[in-house]
Amino acid sequence: MTDLLNILLFMPQKEGQKGGGYSSLIFLVLIIVVFYLFFIRPQMKRSKDQKKFRENLKNGDKIITIGGIHGKIVEVRETSFIIETEGGNRLKIEKSAVAMDQSAQIDDSRK
Repeated sequence: MTDLLNILLFMPQKEGQKGGGYSSLIFLVLIIVVFYLFFIRPQMKRSKDQKKFRENLKNGDKIITIGGIHGKIVEVRETSFIIETEGGNRLKIEKSAVAMDQSAQIDDSRK
Protein backbone atom coordinates (compact mmCIF):
# COMPACT_ATOMS: atom_id res chain seq x y z
CA MET A 1 0.00 0.00 0.00
CA THR A 2 2.81 2.42 0.84
CA ASP A 3 4.57 1.55 -2.44
CA LEU A 4 1.44 2.42 -4.38
CA LEU A 5 1.10 5.66 -2.43
CA ASN A 6 4.72 6.58 -3.15
CA ILE A 7 4.29 5.84 -6.86
CA LEU A 8 1.17 7.98 -7.07
CA LEU A 9 2.58 10.89 -5.09
CA PHE A 10 6.00 11.04 -6.68
CA MET A 11 5.10 10.25 -10.29
CA PRO A 12 7.10 12.33 -12.71
CA GLN A 13 4.92 15.13 -14.02
CA LYS A 14 4.68 16.08 -17.64
CA GLU A 15 5.35 19.64 -18.57
CA GLY A 16 2.35 21.85 -18.10
CA GLN A 17 0.80 19.66 -15.40
CA LYS A 18 0.38 20.96 -11.89
CA GLY A 19 -0.59 19.06 -8.75
CA GLY A 20 -0.45 15.55 -10.23
CA GLY A 21 0.47 14.04 -6.88
CA TYR A 22 -2.41 15.62 -5.02
CA SER A 23 -5.02 14.64 -7.58
CA SER A 24 -3.76 11.07 -7.43
CA LEU A 25 -3.95 11.16 -3.64
CA ILE A 26 -7.51 12.46 -3.76
CA PHE A 27 -8.41 9.67 -6.21
CA LEU A 28 -6.86 7.06 -3.91
CA VAL A 29 -8.76 8.42 -0.88
CA LEU A 30 -11.98 8.37 -2.91
CA ILE A 31 -11.43 4.70 -3.80
CA ILE A 32 -10.85 3.83 -0.14
CA VAL A 33 -14.04 5.65 0.89
CA VAL A 34 -16.07 3.81 -1.77
CA PHE A 35 -14.67 0.44 -0.64
CA TYR A 36 -15.55 1.27 2.96
CA LEU A 37 -19.10 2.35 2.15
CA PHE A 38 -19.95 -0.52 -0.20
CA PHE A 39 -17.97 -3.47 1.17
CA ILE A 40 -16.60 -3.08 4.67
CA ARG A 41 -19.49 -1.29 6.40
CA PRO A 42 -22.27 -3.65 5.17
CA GLN A 43 -20.16 -6.68 6.13
CA MET A 44 -19.66 -5.29 9.64
CA LYS A 45 -23.42 -4.68 9.93
CA ARG A 46 -24.22 -8.26 8.83
CA SER A 47 -21.70 -9.65 11.30
CA LYS A 48 -23.16 -7.56 14.13
CA ASP A 49 -26.73 -8.64 13.26
CA GLN A 50 -25.68 -12.31 13.12
CA LYS A 51 -24.00 -12.06 16.54
CA LYS A 52 -27.10 -10.41 18.03
CA PHE A 53 -29.31 -13.12 16.49
CA ARG A 54 -27.20 -15.90 18.03
CA GLU A 55 -27.24 -14.26 21.46
CA ASN A 56 -31.05 -14.02 21.42
CA LEU A 57 -31.67 -17.71 20.66
CA LYS A 58 -33.44 -19.61 23.42
CA ASN A 59 -34.84 -23.07 24.19
CA GLY A 60 -37.48 -24.22 21.73
CA ASP A 61 -36.24 -22.13 18.78
CA LYS A 62 -35.96 -24.04 15.53
CA ILE A 63 -32.67 -23.41 13.74
CA ILE A 64 -30.61 -24.43 10.73
CA THR A 65 -26.86 -24.85 11.10
CA ILE A 66 -24.23 -23.77 8.59
CA GLY A 67 -23.94 -27.43 7.58
CA GLY A 68 -27.66 -27.61 6.82
CA ILE A 69 -28.79 -29.54 9.90
CA HIS A 70 -32.31 -28.66 11.05
CA GLY A 71 -33.08 -28.90 14.74
CA LYS A 72 -34.73 -27.47 17.82
CA ILE A 73 -32.69 -25.98 20.65
CA VAL A 74 -33.05 -28.07 23.79
CA GLU A 75 -30.34 -26.51 25.95
CA VAL A 76 -28.41 -23.25 25.76
CA ARG A 77 -24.85 -23.22 27.11
CA GLU A 78 -22.24 -20.48 27.22
CA THR A 79 -20.63 -21.19 23.84
CA SER A 80 -22.76 -24.02 22.48
CA PHE A 81 -26.26 -25.41 22.03
CA ILE A 82 -27.71 -28.87 22.41
CA ILE A 83 -30.17 -29.37 19.57
CA GLU A 84 -32.64 -32.14 18.91
CA THR A 85 -32.95 -33.33 15.34
CA GLU A 86 -35.50 -35.51 13.57
CA GLY A 87 -35.82 -38.86 15.34
CA GLY A 88 -34.88 -37.53 18.76
CA ASN A 89 -31.12 -37.42 18.19
CA ARG A 90 -29.28 -34.76 20.18
CA LEU A 91 -26.27 -32.87 18.87
CA LYS A 92 -23.95 -30.40 20.54
CA ILE A 93 -23.09 -27.51 18.22
CA GLU A 94 -21.18 -24.27 18.65
CA LYS A 95 -23.19 -21.06 18.64
CA SER A 96 -21.14 -19.86 15.68
CA ALA A 97 -22.45 -22.79 13.62
CA VAL A 98 -26.04 -21.48 13.62
CA ALA A 99 -26.89 -19.98 10.25
CA MET A 100 -30.53 -18.93 10.54
CA ASP A 101 -33.87 -19.35 12.20
CA GLN A 102 -35.88 -22.14 10.57
CA SER A 103 -39.08 -20.12 10.69
CA ALA A 104 -37.37 -17.38 8.61
CA GLN A 105 -36.67 -19.94 5.87
CA ILE A 106 -40.28 -21.16 5.94
CA ASP A 107 -41.54 -17.57 5.60
CA ASP A 108 -39.22 -16.95 2.64
CA SER A 109 -40.42 -20.06 0.81
CA ARG A 110 -44.07 -18.96 1.06
CA LYS A 111 -43.44 -15.64 -0.71
